[in-house]
Order: sequence, then structure tokens, then C-alpha cells
Amino acid sequence: MGKFSAAKKVVLDYFEAMEACSPDQCAAVLKKFVSESYFFRGVYPFEEQYGAEDVAAAFWKPLKQSLGHMQRRMDVFLGGYNKYGDQEIWVLSTGNFMGLFDRDWPGIKSTAKMNCLRYTEFHCVEKGKITKTTLFVDILGFMQMAGVNPLPPQTGKFFVYPGPRMHNGLLFEDAPEAEGQKTMRLINRLCAEEPEYVDERADTLDYTGMTEGEIQYIKNCKRYFADDMIWYGPCGIGASYTLLRYTKQHATPFNDGLSNYRFNGHLVRVAEGEFGGFFGWPNLTNTPAGGYLGMVGSNQPVNMRVVDVYWRRGDRLAENWVYIDFLYWFKQQGLDLLERTNSILNP
Repeated sequence: MGKFSAAKKVVLDYFEAMEACSPDQCAAVLKKFVSESYFFRGVYPFEEQYGAEDVAAAFWKPLKQSLGHMQRRMDVFLGGYNKYGDQEIWVLSTGNFMGLFDRDWPGIKSTAKMNCLRYTEFHCVEKGKITKTTLFVDILGFMQMAGVNPLPPQTGKFFVYPGPRMHNGLLFEDAPEAEGQKTMRLINRLCAEEPEYVDERADTLDYTGMTEGEIQYIKNCKRYFADDMIWYGPCGIGASYTLLRYTKQHATPFNDGLSNYRFNGHLVRVAEGEFGGFFGWPNLTNTPAGGYLGMVGSNQPVNMRVVDVYWRRGDRLAENWVYIDFLYWFKQQGLDLLERTNSILNP
């Protein structure tokens, strides 16, 4: 048995029980698998919750009431030691919750049709119990699939994102330790926490139409990302394919539209095999300079909660699934998108 097998089994058994239970049984399922001091972090409007009863009432029961016959469709599943947690074992899962959208959630009009909710979940497992969970879901993406689009046109393309190209993301059996260490080192370099190395690859990219600033940004990214990388961004930005399009469709609007950037660090960073991920609470602080996601500029610093999940192919990151708690980001600027949507569509 590997180092992370027992923790993975706890989480997999929890997933199975939660998928099989009725909405009214969610609290009982949680009580079976979580500790008495269980702590939950969720995107807005779920926020921080304590204990099985409150977590079930805030998130799981309403979701399962709304998304009938809900399935968890996993694309990545891994376990690992938290870089910042003194031998804490965390289990990461990312994919989609899929079901029949038969009841409004949360204030979004139901469609009676299939709908998907992107998710990434981090679980800390200690002494056979889940003690901490951080769960990011893409509510804006759920809204768009239900025919509601509260934001201006996206620079990328949002859709039901696929899992890893090689279908190798479900690490039910522990992966070789050296592979996880290699993935962690690469993510650490990306986060400027380990020494750099010289990139000696021939540069064959066509920079036609790129600004000098964009070219320099791409050359910096080439140290970490494959030229044909895929960035699966949150709804509001959308996905981009190739390093060149990622720069045009995400990095440039992000860097131009936000100022006073500050990195606050991560709470959890794990890696196993060719996969890894992290989250912060919050990761970033920035000030809207104007235009980003259609928002006007302001002098108010706002926080961003972000999740990144990576697939490493060789010595570069080839695919990146990203979540940003945009509802929280907008809320800090005085705009509650859920409240506004509900007031318009459910007067």
C-alpha cells in the first residue's frame, strides 16, 4: 500500500456515499466521513462553514435537490503531502458534477435539461477522517450552460472542458514518488520558489502580431509551459489553446486590466505523478484598472481566490485547469451577480 492509499480510499468512499444519498441524507454522510472539527471553504456564496450539518445545509443539500441524479465525473484524482502542511496528506479531485437541472440553484432558473458544474476539491485526511475541505465550483459556467450569461463576451472559449489528453489523471494507485517530486519542482519554479534553469530549446514560435511585452512574457512562460499548452480558464475568461493564444486571450487582458498585483501565497500545494495543484485563500490581491471582465476601474484592492491544477508532460506543463472565485471578486466591488440575476429572472 502506498503512502496516500488510505487517504484516497477515505475520499473515494465518501464520494460514493455522497453520490448515492438523497438530499436529506447529506448531513449523515458527512458525519460518517468528517471529523467533529470539520472546516469547509467554498466559493461565494457558500464561504466558510464548520461541521457536517452546516456544510450539508449550505452546499450539498441544495445542490443535490437542484441537480437530479447527480454524478461526479472525475478527470483528475491524486494524493500528496501539502508543501506547507508538515506531512499533511491532501487528496485532490477535479472534474464535473453532472445531472438534470430540475430546480433553481442558487437563484438560477432551472431548465429540466442536463447541466454541468465544474469543480475542484481538496480534502485533508487525518486519522481516517476528512478534517478540512476546500471546494471550488464554477457557478458562472453553470449559469452559462443554463442559458444565462451575466458578463460581456469572453476573450477565450468556455465549454465542458475535457480531462487530460492521455486520460491518465485518475491516480487511484500511488504513482512513483520521483514523478511527483518532478512535478512539484516545476510548479515551485513557476511560483518562483525554486531556482531557475536555462531553457535551451529552439524557439520556433511565430510572434507576428505580438507586442514586445507579449513576446517577453511568452519567452518567460516557455520555461514552464509547452508551446501547445491548453489553459482551461474559468467562465468569464474561457479556455485558450497554445501559449500564443493564452497570452493574447488571458495574460494580456489580465495584466492590462489589473494593477497593484500582489501574490499572497498558497495554503495547499500537492503533486503526485504528472499532476499537481494548489489553492490560496486568497492567492492574489489586485486593483481593477478598468475593462477587465467588463468592470470599470477603481482604487479598491480586491482579493482573488484561485485554484490551478496541472498536467506535466515531460519537463513542461501541458494542461492547466483553473478556477477563480469571480462571484467573490465582483462582490467585493459592490456587484452581487447572483442577486442581480435572481432579481431579473425571478422578479
